[in-house]
Amino acid sequence: MRSWTAEYLLLLQWAVLRKKRYLPLNLIIQVGLAVGIVVGFSYMLPQLDQVGAVYLTSGATVMGFITVGMVLAPQEVAQAKLEGAFEFNRSLPVPRSAMMAADATVSLVTALPGIVLGLVAARLRFGPGLDISPLALPGFALVALCALGIGYGISYVLTPPATSAVCQAVVFASLMFSPINFPIERLPSWLAGVHHFLPFLPMARIARGVLFADHRGADAASFVVLALWCAGGLALSLRIMCRRG
Repeated sequence: MRSWTAEYLLLLQWAVLRKKRYLPLNLIIQVGLAVGIVVGFSYMLPQLDQVGAVYLTSGATVMGFITVGMVLAPQEVAQAKLEGAFEFNRSLPVPRSAMMAADATVSLVTALPGIVLGLVAARLRFGPGLDISPLALPGFALVALCALGIGYGISYVLTPPATSAVCQAVVFASLMFSPINFPIERLPSWLAGVHHFLPFLPMARIARGVLFADHRGADAASFVVLALWCAGGLALSLRIMCRRG
């Protein structure tokens, strides 16, 4: 019997082959979104101060992970359901966790160019002094896994049309009504209270904390809330993948 790692590597190759047709388009979307948030929002806010620049810089990074994990990945699963590939994958004699890990790896690699170019665009546009923390890797890994866990959970549970509708709502709500690109104090008190239980605020706090020395205040609660969302999404997704019938 092959080891989990061997199965994962084979599934990773297969995932790349299955997605090679639209990987370039996903890369373009990621780069356009990250750079667009940095540059486009600065046109809307011509008197942008240093605090605003910090929020847009970190916000572009978070939106990259949200777009990949909660929008593109779920829609790929929805398309696989329509084509019958989802049920076929579940019938294969391979570890379901390795299958999910392979798909997640391709999605994360797709997000990286946009995130890097978004940070470069922010540096050129605003000149904020990045001071990357040693916690950047685990922090961003948690943000990415949380986004993917929630996205997979959405697409595994819902029908393809419902998944598409939810994905559109997620990207709209996260971009316009979540404290990712602006301080939470600007939201109505009731909406700000809701965000303390949603994953968007912890994602933004962790991103700012690992990118800027003056915002190292990503409290333990942010990691706890995000870890709970991540664990719940991945556990639900894995359970559905392992379910028979």
